[in-house]
Amino acid sequence: MVTLTSRSAESSVHAAAAAVIPPGAVSARLEVLGSKALVFYRFDEDECARRRTVGAAPLERIGALQTLMGLPVDEPVPLSELDTGMRAKIRKLPAGAVDTGAGQVVRRAVRPLSLDLAVVGSRATDWSSGLVRASRFAPFCARLLALSGPVPERDEVLMQAAFYGIGILEDTGAGLELALAPRSYRPQRHTPAAWCFTEELYQRLR
Repeated sequence: MVTLTSRSAESSVHAAAAAVIPPGAVSARLEVLGSKALVFYRFDEDECARRRTVGAAPLERIGALQTLMGLPVDEPVPLSELDTGMRAKIRKLPAGAVDTGAGQVVRRAVRPLSLDLAVVGSRATDWSSGLVRASRFAPFCARLLALSGPVPERDEVLMQAAFYGIGILEDTGAGLELALAPRSYRPQRHTPAAWCFTEELYQRLR
């Protein structure tokens, strides 16, 4: 089974998936969403530096992120224009998320990283459960399933994977090969849950 827990497996994925890995992305092996996965991501260096400079507290609550998403980035908003409930939520935000003063609030926090791709592994004979595990990353990034061993029902595997937008890395015996590119990740809308997921990864990866 492709476990993606060794440097050799990671190198094989890098080589096979080079065409779909964004420039500048780095990788890390993590256990996340119930799977051992290889994730590719890019830090927002400006945001990471800002957080270090101001000693920003972690953004761990979806409610706080929901409040932040109701404010424009780097634009002053008069507190007098906000209702009582929103002003109360702003007062409870973690340190460093916003600046307040002179009767205004300015949102500073943005996502600290972009999650580009998640790769999970599975035996080729257990490809259906591999697709299920890869599908858990659908709200957050593009997905690849790395299969080890000869692939039975190859056409069926590729058809099912294409339907769900999951790319396939196939074991050729000499290494992994990209048999199907993943669908590009284009979220219909940005959600507090997706932002919260990147914050959780940030705390583990920084």
